[in-house]
Amino acid sequence: SGASVPAPGILPPQSICDPEPTDLSMEEESDTRKINNSFLRDHNYATEADIISTVEFNPSGELLATGDKGGRVVVFQREQEPQRRGEYNVYSTFQSHDPEFDYLKSLEIEEKINKIRWLPQQNAAYFLLSTNDKTVKLWKISERDRRPEGYNLKDEDGRIRDPSTITSLRVPVLQNTDLMVEATARRVFSNAHTYHINSISVNSDLQTYISTDDLRVNLWNLEITDQSFNIVDIKPCSMEDLTEVITAAEFHPQQCNTLAYSSSRGSVRLCDMRKQALCDTHCKFFEEPEDPSTRSFFSEIISSISDIKFSHSGRFLMTRDYLTVKVWDLNMETRPVQTYQVHDYLRGKLCSLYENDCIFDKFECVWNGSDSVIMTGSYNNFFRMFDRNTKKDVTLEASRENSKPRAILKPRKVCVGGKRRKDEVTVDSLDFSKKILHSAWHPQENIIAVAASNNLYIFQDKVT
Repeated sequence: SGASVPAPGILPPQSICDPEPTDLSMEEESDTRKINNSFLRDHNYATEADIISTVEFNPSGELLATGDKGGRVVVFQREQEPQRRGEYNVYSTFQSHDPEFDYLKSLEIEEKINKIRWLPQQNAAYFLLSTNDKTVKLWKISERDRRPEGYNLKDEDGRIRDPSTITSLRVPVLQNTDLMVEATARRVFSNAHTYHINSISVNSDLQTYISTDDLRVNLWNLEITDQSFNIVDIKPCSMEDLTEVITAAEFHPQQCNTLAYSSSRGSVRLCDMRKQALCDTHCKFFEEPEDPSTRSFFSEIISSISDIKFSHSGRFLMTRDYLTVKVWDLNMETRPVQTYQVHDYLRGKLCSLYENDCIFDKFECVWNGSDSVIMTGSYNNFFRMFDRNTKKDVTLEASRENSKPRAILKPRKVCVGGKRRKDEVTVDSLDFSKKILHSAWHPQENIIAVAASNNLYIFQDKVT
């Protein structure tokens, strides 16, 4: 399919405003880059399979992986040249999952990649976990620039030779060849989830990970594919008694015994695996009491938590519901230490958002490397940044029109009422079909990746 990755932008070094995009568009790159980027889909010809469903930097930030609804994983590698360090080029692309059919349940299993999580690099190869609704796979991505030649039992075409024709012994040699990047499925973890997997998280012990569906959390060893341990199970004896489902789960970044999971009722439970094998009873419970004056028909829906993320320091936990982002101190369960309104101007449009199903959209949230700034998405291809120290916030837009090469992104504003100023956008003119659900932040630098439909935007600090 056709081609271009609009890319992106910029985050100022001292502030979080004025980002400037670096364009990955094929028209302005060399012939080699045109070939490398040829898999990228043009927005005008996007199909459902092209829509990006997850974005994730690896721990060093040198690689960036995206998954889409077609089951494909595309890995980008950062440019090594100093003047182009903000740019990412295609490194590898492979089909991670294929559509399947469960004949026992007459159920179609989509190939869509729900989550990607990188493992810390231990050698020259890279490893990542990818999952669809039912199956988690461990992929190895490695480089090869040599190939063996001079086999004794095979001819040059790879066919087995007749042993009777072999009259001499040859020593195989390694010949230099063009660099190849190979993706190999090393493990397949399946048949452990009755419901759809919504999240995976790698443990800090580097030996285990969790996979989470609507009602259960399973603990896996990365070396064992035929056995997992169910550590959280909230399924009631009768499904008529079901009052909430699990929406996300994540391991603590330093404490391998600690994990947190969120629910559709707006609460987060912190569990300690040292306490007991089955973590149905939590050790901490985070939930903000509801204000009775704001109670409405939509209260339960908009309070559902769509994403949780531990800070890099491990001290804080960030949660995203439909209208807000909350930051919790793990030492204080009573209320969040900070609450940020993402798009409070939509509170009066919840009825129409319910009718078009947008109220069920699941937005993700991310920390920057120092835990001082948080980012999350909104509608109209807007994404929001909140500086926890200066209390400033900014709204930026990821779009082809506003992301010219090296252009500085201008803050956007939404006009709630009264006379609209120049460059402001009215609430009624927002395009709810354009939404930023998935994003990622480089673990050390101010480089962000934002997915908008089938387009990936990469924004970096302003280059001086």
